[in-house]
Amino acid sequence: MTESPAPEMWRVRTDSSDLAEPRVLIRAFLEPGRLDPGIAFYERLQGVTADARFSYPEAGLRLAVVGAFLLIEGDREAVAPFLATAGTLLVDDVHPYHDRLVAEGAEITDPPKKVPTGTGFSARHPDGTVVEYVHHRPTADGR
Repeated sequence: MTESPAPEMWRVRTDSSDLAEPRVLIRAFLEPGRLDPGIAFYERLQGVTADARFSYPEAGLRLAVVGAFLLIEGDREAVAPFLATAGTLLVDDVHPYHDRLVAEGAEITDPPKKVPTGTGFSARHPDGTVVEYVHHRPTADGR
């Protein structure tokens, strides 16, 4: 029996606005064609099921969220701009984080913009750590 391909975008929770605290996601970079085996590995490792999968065609990436990991699949050229980012924080709303980071002297390295799952931006903290901040919102079709 042949498995049908996974839909390009699905999320168990499409809206992060009710998060009481940020969800920390460790980034794992995968070569092209390794997303499905990566999902299986991280599901077995953590004893959880993937709760999101989506494409970011503008960046040439495919992504999945499995427990504490954000899996990012793409060729070397596509993932290169994302390698310096230490991790991702899934938050209730990116805008208050943006304002607090600016007030604290952080450098906004990638300003807030629409991403496939909602809105996100990246900032270099005063200690040099680069973090992506993202909030999820449903797409027009509810995904």
